[in-house]
Amino acid sequence: MLRRALRPLLTFVMLLTFTCAGTALTAGTAHADECYTWGRTLSQGASGEDVRQLQIRVAGYPGYGAVLAIDGQFGPATKSAVIRFQQAYGLGADGIAGAQTYGKIYALQDADCTPAHFAYSELNNCNSTWAGGAVSAATARSNALRLMWQLEALRHALGDRPITISSGFRSYSCNSAAGGASNSNHLYGKAADLTGTPSYCSLDLEARYHGFSEILGPGYPGHSTHAHVGDQGSRYWSASQCGI
Repeated sequence: MLRRALRPLLTFVMLLTFTCAGTALTAGTAHADECYTWGRTLSQGASGEDVRQLQIRVAGYPGYGAVLAIDGQFGPATKSAVIRFQQAYGLGADGIAGAQTYGKIYALQDADCTPAHFAYSELNNCNSTWAGGAVSAATARSNALRLMWQLEALRHALGDRPITISSGFRSYSCNSAAGGASNSNHLYGKAADLTGTPSYCSLDLEARYHGFSEILGPGYPGHSTHAHVGDQGSRYWSASQCGI
């Protein structure tokens, strides 16, 4: 919490330093960030690692039923996702990632690149090393990071109400103990089970707008006590009691 409280002061000091040094600030370098700092304005047609990093942060804004590719290519889908992100936070919605957009991302993310309201520990109550699943530990952790940014978008859309994660990444042994399917996306770090409030149906219904190709809930066998969101590639939504 102290780190977050100090950020505005740190930003002011850095801006003052740049100004006194006669250095012109670009739209992409509003201030340095502990996790990742963008060094240029990004718009449609751009490509590179900075685009990929941006795509991870706006993966929760692809629009109804869509999934944003994390490919480092700033195409029309990425522009649309940036626009929805900007609209969600009351920014100028032009689909161009510059100082205002980066500033909001910096304010939302922690030093380990996770969004403000979620942590790696919440996505892994099985095996802290992220090993033993269907993919390498590094891949599972990377998948979980994208998932957290999608959950951040879902949380914001539901009025910034806290979301409780009851299960995230699972090793094969944890998945077996939980009675999970042998091909569960939990094994890849691509799925999360959500409990508490908002209601399961509220979570499932809103999740349709935030990049989740897999949505399961009340009415689907074994899912009466939670909402399940994830990414399985092709769309598979089933929560009949919620009208999905």
